[in-house]
Amino acid sequence: MLYFGLIGRSLSHSFSRNFFTAKFEAEQRAADYTLIEVEDISTINNVIAKQGLAGFNVTIPYKESIIPYLDELSAEAKGVGAVNCVVVRDGKTIGHNTDIKGIEASLGWLTIDENTKALVLGTGGASKAVQYVLKKMGIEFKVVSRDAERGDLTYEQLTADIIQEHHLIINATPVGTAPNIEEAPALDYSAIGEKHQLFDLVYNPATTEFLKRGEAQGANTMNGILMLQTQAIASWHIWQRELNIE
Repeated sequence: MLYFGLIGRSLSHSFSRNFFTAKFEAEQRAADYTLIEVEDISTINNVIAKQGLAGFNVTIPYKESIIPYLDELSAEAKGVGAVNCVVVRDGKTIGHNTDIKGIEASLGWLTIDENTKALVLGTGGASKAVQYVLKKMGIEFKVVSRDAERGDLTYEQLTADIIQEHHLIINATPVGTAPNIEEAPALDYSAIGEKHQLFDLVYNPATTEFLKRGEAQGANTMNGILMLQTQAIASWHIWQRELNIE
């Protein structure tokens, strides 16, 4: 039996276990995927040993803080500065970032060109992956943060004119995730119009308050389901390759 899992702090909203359980059952694999809530990421090596993990995913709030406890990083994980997938091989932990593939797949369904300007809400590990992809695509963007020192703009500085100039708005924060489904990033939604596209990395609920408010203004919207599925499949491919799983 091979053991995999998701490391995070509050995981009741996660669909990852259902996704991998269904996949393993369909492929008749002797593998298990469990949700592992960790209060202190410095205990990660004890968690790995106790759970007998061969690989695991990482979510909020540990995508960045786990890095010092890993033995190696892939080139993309280094470039992003965040990890969401780890392989345990020969006693070593190797960090990867498959959020990149999930974000690329999702943005591929939106109408984006070299003239598109984006606002990225949030500054955590998921935001770093979004920024990495936008830079790769040559898309101009500004990062919005509650902390003036961590972003280009604070939410208070986000005027209607700025929102109207940036037609792609990406929520890379957990705001609006179940069970807090009535919450939404603090934007002037009246400044959003039919030319806007809103992408929410949150997938539970399927239509967040952020997306509902955008849709009410005529914006095109996308949730985080495709990102979840794409990054999960990419994680599995890494585990297969690195652990020689057929």
